[in-house]
Amino acid sequence: MPHLLGLTGNIACGKTSIGTLLVELGAARYIDADAVVHGLYAPGQSITTAVVAAFGPAILTPDGAVDRRALGAIVFNDPERLRQLESIVHPAVHMAIQAQLLDLAPDQVAVVDAVKLLEGGMAAWCDQVWLVICDPAIERERLISIRGLTPEEADARITAQPDRAAQTSLVHVVIDNSGTFTTTREQVVSAWQAYQHTLTHPGR
Repeated sequence: MPHLLGLTGNIACGKTSIGTLLVELGAARYIDADAVVHGLYAPGQSITTAVVAAFGPAILTPDGAVDRRALGAIVFNDPERLRQLESIVHPAVHMAIQAQLLDLAPDQVAVVDAVKLLEGGMAAWCDQVWLVICDPAIERERLISIRGLTPEEADARITAQPDRAAQTSLVHVVIDNSGTFTTTREQVVSAWQAYQHTLTHPGR
């Protein structure tokens, strides 16, 4: 099993950019749980079948994949339905991520990026967990301008996100991605160097 560095934070806070930067700095692999879910929602996948059984065929695209926007309209306005979806998807995501780690050496580092890293149980696998924070107004603008959501859809997704202020005591590092790329990079480089030190000098 390689070393695992957990990366979490709310939707559209810039975790992907930070994960890519960590690969540039020396991480062997960046695994985006959201991309894993996208693959699990493909036509004919067992998770697609289970999601349709729970939420109905209206959440499918014409080609038989899960329409994430249609599904989001249901779950991001109903916490109980969101928990129902997560109970279906999280175990499959965990298995898919574990499969991606099998070919890595024990001394390599994989970065696992997941919005629900702390809530879904994957944090227990990680040497460290980093929390990426961002001004909610910036997150909202990214959801609207980059992902094409309506203001109402963006607000529903942001409201459904975990309370990050309450989680700062549960993580090792907080990266504030509200400023310039240079400012963010400086934080990431410093945290990566400190993390590397813990791997080479355990117990110190």
